[in-house]
Amino acid sequence: MIYKRILLKLSGEALMGNRQYGIDPQRLQEYAQEIKGITEKGVEVAIVIGGGNIFRGVAGASRGMDRVQGDHMGMLATVINGLALQSALENEEVPTRLQSAVKINEVAEPFIRRKAIRHLEKGRVVIFGGGTGNPYFTTDSAAVLRAIEINADVILKGTRVDGIYTSDPEKDKAATKFDYITFEDVLKKGLKVMDTTAFTLSQENQLPIIVFDMNTKGNLFKVVSGEKIGTKVNL
Repeated sequence: MIYKRILLKLSGEALMGNRQYGIDPQRLQEYAQEIKGITEKGVEVAIVIGGGNIFRGVAGASRGMDRVQGDHMGMLATVINGLALQSALENEEVPTRLQSAVKINEVAEPFIRRKAIRHLEKGRVVIFGGGTGNPYFTTDSAAVLRAIEINADVILKGTRVDGIYTSDPEKDKAATKFDYITFEDVLKKGLKVMDTTAFTLSQENQLPIIVFDMNTKGNLFKVVSGEKIGTKVNL
């Protein structure tokens, strides 16, 4: 394993599987098994999940809802997804802790940096819910922030696409994939990897990002092993 400590970023939509909304138990189990595979090799795993399968603040705001209220609803959605993933991991006998930036002491620990690092050192998977705890910041920003705080070696962004392309490969058949690209080139070419706030924060802290297809069995293990899967963004 070339990475000792990783931050895995999953979208809420990824948990839907083939459903229109909500959580697909089979997809959840598949992810739990993939994560278990790398923890057994000694990799320390932290996870941030989006909430788009349940509620998206921006979408709510576009329909007339107050943006701050909508974002708070989205934060709670990420906690729901965190609880679901925690349950799936524990079913695979992987010790897991859920920490939330929004205080919900009955269901999750409050986010405490030192405690999170201690959990990781003890071999527990740590799921960070509640985003950053602030409206107007995406879960991409939360992922980068937490990765920096816990001194992660890399951010692994698990998507349904196998990397970064010149354009959307689902719409443009002529799109070509990058195996490696710099932060500067991503910005120059206007490629969508993360939102600008998150991406700039990652760049400033020299934290590499790997975008890969999480839905292909074994890919997570391959990425952590150093195989050339997906697209790596670095300085």
